[in-house]
Amino acid sequence: MADLAELKQMVLSFRVSELHVLLGFAGRNKSGRKQELTQRALGLVQKGCSLPVQIKIRELYRQIYPVTKGQPSAPPPHKEVNMPVMHRHQGIVGYPPEGPGNFSLQKALHATVGLDYSNAMSGMRSMITQAPIPVNPDVKLKRLPFYDVLGDLMKPSSLIPKTSSRMQETIFVFHLTPQQAQDITMSRDFRPGAKCEYTVQVQVRFCLLETTCEQADTFPSQIQVRVNNKPATLPNVIPTNKPNVEPKRPGRPVDITSLCRLSPTVSNAITVSWATDFTRSFCMSIYLVKKLSSDILLHRLKQFGNRHSDHTKALIKEKLSQDPDSEIATTSLRVSLMCPLGKMRMQIPCRASTCTHLQCFDASTFLMMNERKPTWMCPVCDRQCPYDKLIIDGYFVEIFRDSPSCTDIIFHEDGSWSPMKPQKESSQQVILTPNSKGSSMASSLSSSSLSRSSSPLTDFVEEMHSLIIISDSDDDDDVLTADGRVRDCVVVIK
Repeated sequence: MADLAELKQMVLSFRVSELHVLLGFAGRNKSGRKQELTQRALGLVQKGCSLPVQIKIRELYRQIYPVTKGQPSAPPPHKEVNMPVMHRHQGIVGYPPEGPGNFSLQKALHATVGLDYSNAMSGMRSMITQAPIPVNPDVKLKRLPFYDVLGDLMKPSSLIPKTSSRMQETIFVFHLTPQQAQDITMSRDFRPGAKCEYTVQVQVRFCLLETTCEQADTFPSQIQVRVNNKPATLPNVIPTNKPNVEPKRPGRPVDITSLCRLSPTVSNAITVSWATDFTRSFCMSIYLVKKLSSDILLHRLKQFGNRHSDHTKALIKEKLSQDPDSEIATTSLRVSLMCPLGKMRMQIPCRASTCTHLQCFDASTFLMMNERKPTWMCPVCDRQCPYDKLIIDGYFVEIFRDSPSCTDIIFHEDGSWSPMKPQKESSQQVILTPNSKGSSMASSLSSSSLSRSSSPLTDFVEEMHSLIIISDSDDDDDVLTADGRVRDCVVVIK
């Protein structure tokens, strides 16, 4: 706690220029008045700032209050009273504890106290930030359904900061084999209006440096990529209206094939510039891939075969099984045969094996939409629906074969189904309520009066095919006039 209070006192003594440097170093917003900047900097300390940020605070403090020339460069170990306040405590945050493993670091630090403190801090920061980051971590990226990986041009490599500044830059070099260069060259599509120039591509992917699970594509902040000194096209930044929040790029692979030297004798250099983030690290990898189309993925999905109809019947029975604790019993389920994406009758009904609903969607439409914009979200339940979890429902395939025209079906408790026909009233049907007396009159009216009469109401009934007449009168004599016309009624069209 003493170290925390000490860091707060240092921050409170900063001027606007030091606050700008500190907030920019930590990747925070630098705009606003001094009071706002100070509160923002104090927030860094209160939340438990990282070791590089603590070192930066001490470095800025020493720039404002430098050590006097008369002070000894290496103070006696037992005379801690003569040391500055920030050096009195052994093992403070930002400095390693004494021990054999840290002897060289302590020696470099104590030898420069009072002479060149900033250089000592820079050297120590470099040693601290680079040591825990592996050069080639064992990171596994998620498989992209629309790409087949043909080879690794560069395994996942860490983006390691080399200086104390926020913006970093590093260069990676890779080579193509004669066969790889030939495969890329032969895959070029010269037809006008081709969707992609090369079907065999050089692909760059960025992700978090995390080895516990498969990683999705994630870009570092303020990233720029140049291939052989030519800028690569990155996904557009998603704008945001949130204050003090940096816009992000959607996680997608980057195709750099057109910028590469397709020759086995010449190397390719990729220059990556990014802003450091002390809360997480990133890595980059390069692959040789083959671009696939939605038709190819659909063909592969069909090759997997259909899921047996018994699986779907068991799911129907489970959903319709009566719960003794429930007061409402569900005896049937209505399912549409129209695709929720294309609003047309499905051709290949599918859904994810992880989904719990019975409603399917058309596989072809789903794959074409993800080819254009890969989201892989179920259009029914809006949950993750990856390609490797898609299944073609065999029971729905049988339903489409046996019922080529209906658009809605009903599932029953035993797992069977029946087509749902549109409910239409027979023509010239008139119902009079609320009493039975009016009902008998309506029956005679529909069979005699309306069929023989050429009144405007009869013509209206024949045109609309179905209507319900609700009387607001309790007396039948008030419903019909002497010539057989209806009066004092409300007409509701179904």
